[in-house]
Amino acid sequence: MIQDATRELTYGEKAVGVTFNPSGSESVNKVKKLYAEIIDLICDYDRGNESTSEKNRLEQEAIRQAQTAHMWAVKAIT
Repeated sequence: MIQDATRELTYGEKAVGVTFNPSGSESVNKVKKLYAEIIDLICDYDRGNESTSEKNRLEQEAIRQAQTAHMWAVKAIT
């Protein structure tokens, strides 16, 4: 996946390691991009809303589960 070197990666892109794809697989790139978007949506939803410890816990669990699902999807593809 070619990244614009002038912009910083989003939290989701960092969380799934969007720049790491030694095989250069387009399918892996697509999975990483989609899961990065999911994680970014989870993070963006919290902005402007009241934050509670329970909400933070649920957000972090959702992100962790998305990372796990992303890793299994990449493993299945490769």
